[in-house]
Amino acid sequence: QVQLVESGGGLVQAGGSLRLACAASGRTASRCSIGWFRQAPGKEREFVAATSYSGSITDYADELMGRFSISRDNAKNTVYLQLNGLKPDDTAVYYCAAAEVGYVVRRTYGYDYWGQGTQVTVSS
Repeated sequence: QVQLVESGGGLVQAGGSLRLACAASGRTASRCSIGWFRQAPGKEREFVAATSYSGSITDYADELMGRFSISRDNAKNTVYLQLNGLKPDDTAVYYCAAAEVGYVVRRTYGYDYWGQGTQVTVSS
């Protein structure tokens, strides 16, 4: 079992930045690939970014590359998502998820564990 806890969400003005954190715990947490997803009201959950368990492989949703950045601190079992240049359309609940695989995953069904989410609200 892997437990995930997100933090760092909040209210920010357009153009601002936030850093989200996903703290992972559990016997296999350090060997999991971690992904970030987001879900806005009335919309499907969508892929944002992912990192392999080593942090050597990362992947981003095409439209978010350049504004968002994923990183991993394995000493702390924590994955970060840096959000820069935020726009009102980025408003959503952001979730992290863990997959017990060595590669990055874009599909929600590829993940075994999910956190409870953290709200990001961007005002115009």
